Amino acid sequence: MLRTRSATRPLQPADREAALEVCARDIASNVFVASRILEGAIETNPQAILGHRVGGELDSLLWASANVIPVETTPQSQHSFVDRLRRSRRQCASLLGPRDQVDDLWALMGPSWGRPREIRNRQPLCVTSTPPSSLGVPLDPRVRRAHLDEADLVLPAAEHMFTHEIGYPPYSGSSRAYRASIAALIRRGHTYIATENSPSGVERVIFKTDIGSAALGCVQLQGVWLSPELRGRGYAVPLIAAAVEQIMADLAPLVTLYVNDFNTPARAAYRRVGFTEVGEFMTVLL
Repeated sequence: MLRTRSATRPLQPADREAALEVCARDIASNVFVASRILEGAIETNPQAILGHRVGGELDSLLWASANVIPVETTPQSQHSFVDRLRRSRRQCASLLGPRDQVDDLWALMGPSWGRPREIRNRQPLCVTSTPPSSLGVPLDPRVRRAHLDEADLVLPAAEHMFTHEIGYPPYSGSSRAYRASIAALIRRGHTYIATENSPSGVERVIFKTDIGSAALGCVQLQGVWLSPELRGRGYAVPLIAAAVEQIMADLAPLVTLYVNDFNTPARAAYRRVGFTEVGEFMTVLL
């Protein structure tokens, strides 16, 4: 019996440049997967990136690890990808990415994967390539890259952000693994913070954001957080603006993020900093 090779299969090192070209079609939407490819995921975790081919040419990708993230998928590739995903429900924490693709994938996967914990149906994708200072936005001078020995200082802010955003704590028991992930971001220069001293003289983080992904001249911000008692008092815009300004100078000219549509204050702050909403993401929390 003659067997034909599947149109969907894990990427090989020889696919690297073609996969990056697929991501580059919309780098603001696809920077997460492009970043993982540049970090060597094809070589170190080959089952995590699936590619779909038409006529032998790579046309779409799917990141399939703890999160499932589509890249330039089509109805044809979505059906092919889902055929491979049906048995991996337990290993996946979320499905996220461009809204139209995630919506289509979830319609195919949902019946076999069961009820999700939450669906965040509309998350505006925001981008800017304009330094905030050129728009007359004030920059908070306290914003800086976190230092290598500041993982413990950053941890309470990161933990609060994660718990508030996801709905459960980032760890149970020891914080060792979570602290290590914070330290890894700091070592890469991907965490920006502002600190101040409490009335008792103890330094604390009042603002933080991380670069979750960086590739092809684009970075994606994640974990944007302001200490709760400072919210609504005019701190957010200068702090975010200072981080964006530094990131553009340090790492990439294009800065992106996505935000929940119901987070009206955050969306207003991002607009004031210079972000434009150019699309929508969707997240299915499992």
